[in-house]
Parts: sequence; structure tokens; C-alpha cells
Amino acid sequence: MKVLFAAGEAVPFCKTGGLADVAGVLPVALKGMKHDVRVVLPKYRDVDVHAYGLKPLDVVLRLPLGDVVETAGLWEGRLAGKVPVYFVDAPKYFDRDGLYRDGNKVDFSDNDDRFILFSRAVLETAKALDFRPDIVHANDWQTGLIPAYLETLYLLDAFFLPTASVFTVHNIAYQGVFPKNTLFRAGFSWSDFTPDRLEFFDQVNFLKAGLVFAHGLNTVGPTYAREISSNPVFGRGMEGILSLRKDFIGILNGLDRRIWNPSKDPHLARSFTSANLAARKDCKTDLQREAGLDPDSRAPLLGMVSRMDPQKGVDIILEILEGFLKEGIQAVFLGSGDPEKKEALRGLAKKHPGRAAVVEGFNDPMAHKIYGGADLFLMPSLFEPCGLGQMIALRYGCVPVVTPTGGLLDTVEPFNGEKHTGVGFMAQRPEASAYRQALAEAVSLYRSDPAAWRGLQQRGMSLDFGWGKSVEAYVALYERALERKRSIPR
Repeated sequence: MKVLFAAGEAVPFCKTGGLADVAGVLPVALKGMKHDVRVVLPKYRDVDVHAYGLKPLDVVLRLPLGDVVETAGLWEGRLAGKVPVYFVDAPKYFDRDGLYRDGNKVDFSDNDDRFILFSRAVLETAKALDFRPDIVHANDWQTGLIPAYLETLYLLDAFFLPTASVFTVHNIAYQGVFPKNTLFRAGFSWSDFTPDRLEFFDQVNFLKAGLVFAHGLNTVGPTYAREISSNPVFGRGMEGILSLRKDFIGILNGLDRRIWNPSKDPHLARSFTSANLAARKDCKTDLQREAGLDPDSRAPLLGMVSRMDPQKGVDIILEILEGFLKEGIQAVFLGSGDPEKKEALRGLAKKHPGRAAVVEGFNDPMAHKIYGGADLFLMPSLFEPCGLGQMIALRYGCVPVVTPTGGLLDTVEPFNGEKHTGVGFMAQRPEASAYRQALAEAVSLYRSDPAAWRGLQQRGMSLDFGWGKSVEAYVALYERALERKRSIPR
């Protein structure tokens, strides 16, 4: 099967969130199953041409944008040395600091034009390279217009007659909502500005375009699929559309086990396995040293690797953390995001030197050290489509303490001491009091029953979060999308 995979970001080239992790691994996994996969990304300023060995192609794309025609070039690279990646080079739109926001965390005012241009470029790239895909796999609002284009402006384009579209929602909270005059710059007409197509409260919604027009539709976890299709709190206005799409499913993300492997991780002080957890103590000592914490092997060490964002439950942590620090517990936080949240965490670190530390920005080696050295992983998300943090933590023997939502419900079985089952601790509600209780139970077990704790770690490390089953589910989704495309009367 030929698959054209389009996303606004992908590791290792550019990243703001979990979409990048999926876009950097799923195409490689599909390639491993003998599918012909190509990836298209914007050529942001962050994309290091020299580090990734990118080369310019002798291609010029002509892309309509309202009443003008913009041009863009293409650069080519490789993902994991296997999958061709094409970068849309339009400096006017992508050569700037930040992917979607400026340095003040404010959305770029022309994000609508930027991703109209990119969505058109994805399809024109396929034509320029004579790569006729069976499936165009679009991801999140940045590429939501692609399924709409295939069913409108490109409907009679002979090149795409056999092509079906699949759209994946990674986080429905981000929808790409713009003024209604965006409709015309995107090439649509008033007939498309209706509640059953692109209109959303008298505006244009890019994510809605993908939900309405895609031949196949999924999100990144079974529980999140149920939440956003049935509950307005989670669905953010899209629950009505999703409830009508009976083909809408959840496919859990996987981990790149080449990168996340404690037995071969170069960032850890010592490698370890579930059968050799004693070596993990050296990783904890190394983390304490790197983070500036007191060297204390007996102190329960909490770790968090996350965007500092209300969605991730940072407010819950801020409400309960000091009480735990006063009881001799340590904590280390890694991430970027809301300046006020980061400043509040830094304030706690200053108030409790040697007990708490904040490491800012995207620091990949430190992330590995936290997963490999912390005893408990904090993930009090208010909602969580899938979540990779808890999966990585489990693989590294770092016991997660989570809230009952989305992918956390899909992946973290709560500890049961009587039955000797479970791999983590789950609060009863995504609230501070409930999370405090769950964390207290985890700390109590860590301090009182080393054997039970070791069993908890080993059960978590034995779980298989690889991409195998997920890739099979995506291939099945592609096949159903093709069947649906063929069944539509033309």
C-alpha cells in the first residue's frame, strides 16, 4: 500500500507535542511491514538541514492562496534512514522562530494561511514526485483541510481518483478555528460554509474539515475515542459530529522501543532490566546529582516530564507538592510551557533546596534520566488522549501515578495488593484531593514493602507497548477507508 503521511511536526526534525512522536515512528513501522510510505512536513527554521543531511530537490510547487499563487520548494531527507521525508520550503510562512506560536506563546496570526498552503503543498508534492498514494494520512488541525480538498477541489483530479483519506485526532482541544473569510483563501465556496461541512459558530474549523470529509477516522486511544464522541467536556464541540461517525475508532499509540530501552539507554548511568533492578539505584543517584538534589537513596523521588500546562494537571501538583516535600520526598520536573506554572514550581524548588528541582526546555538526556532514575512518575492529567509518558515510565520501572482519563485508563492498571496485580496508582478523580490520596498510597507502599514495590515495577516493565498491534490496526483502518471511498457514488 502507498501511504502519504502529512503532519505539522515529527521527531527528530521538529516537535511541540505527542503528534511529533507518532509521526516520527508510525511511518517507520509501516515501512517495516513493507508499505511504501512518504512523509511531508513544513520546513521550519528549527529543521536543521545539515544535521539531518537534507538536500534540495529541483521542484517548484505553485500553490493557490486566495487570489494569489505562492511558490514553494522541496527538500528531501530520511526518517530513521528508511522513509523519505519531504519538507515544504516556503520561507515566508515557515522560516520563523516557533512552529505555531511566537516567543511569547501567541499563535501566529497567519496560521490559517500557513496551513492552507501546507495542505495544498502535500497534495501537489505527491503529483510533482509522481507518487500516487492509496492513502493520504492527515493528522490534527494543521492538515485537516486535506481530506476536504480530496472531496472538493481535487474530486475530479484523475491523479487522486483511487486515493482515500484517513484523519487522526491527536488532541481535539486544538482545532484551528479561523475567521470565515479564510474559506475563500482556502479555495472553498459558500456552499462549503454549512454546519455539516466547514462552518463552526460562524467561523472555519480546520479540524472539523478532517472529521467531516475523511474516509477513515480515528484518535489515539479507545477511551479517548469514547470520551470525545459522547461528552461535551472532552469533545470541545465536536462530539456531535463524532457520534455520527460510526466508523470512528481509537488506536493506542506505541513506543519506539529502540529509543526507550533501559537495557541499552546511553543516557542512563547504568543499564538495567526487570531482572536487574538493583542497577537502577545508580540511575537514581545520577539523577539526583544532575538535578541538584540531595544524594538520598531512601527518599522517594518523584519525576514529571511534561508540558507545563493546565491540561497536564500542573495545578494539582502545585496544590499538593509542598506537603510531600516536607515529608522528605524529592521531586524533579522537566518541561516548558506556561510561564506562571514554571515560576510557581521554581518557587517551590527555591523554598526546598535539595528536595525539588526544575529543568526547563526540551532536554532529551534529562528526560531519559528521569524515567530511569525516579521512583514515581507524576501524570495528573485532566484529559489525556493517549499519553506516552506513562508508557515510557512503566518500561523503565518508574511507577506512574495517574488520573482516570483517556489513555491513562487504557494503559495503567491500578495496584491491587491482595491480588498482586496492577502496574501503577490511579486517583479516583482528576482533582487535587484524590490525587494526593493516590500519591500517598504509592509513597506508603514504596517505603513499607520493597518486595511488593519490586513486583509492581516488574509487572510494568513486562508490558508490551510496541507498535506491532497498532500498525496492524492502522492498516485495517486504511483498508476500510479505501472501501468507503469506492462505495461513494460519483
